[in-house]
Amino acid sequence: MLRIGIAASKMSKRGLLSYNFYVILIACMVSFFIFLICGFAILPIIFLISLILHALKFTDNHAGWVHMFKICLIVLSLVVGIFNIIAILKNVQFAKNKI
Repeated sequence: MLRIGIAASKMSKRGLLSYNFYVILIACMVSFFIFLICGFAILPIIFLISLILHALKFTDNHAGWVHMFKICLIVLSLVVGIFNIIAILKNVQFAKNKI
């Protein structure tokens, strides 16, 4: 999370406002990337579980898997969002540091 601040300080040359903008931009881009990677990892796992259970005839309801996938993505978005907020709060500056 601290690397976000290092990257933002190297990208911003104008001042504190551009630094904070780059912190928010980088944190949101990283969070979106993590959400996509984890979401695409969850999709085949749920699909394989549904195929295995359908082959064993434990379940006949296929609509339940869509709701399970939605719940997994909602929980994933909450976790990624919390980490995004923590990363932004750790790196946003309100006063210029003397380095």
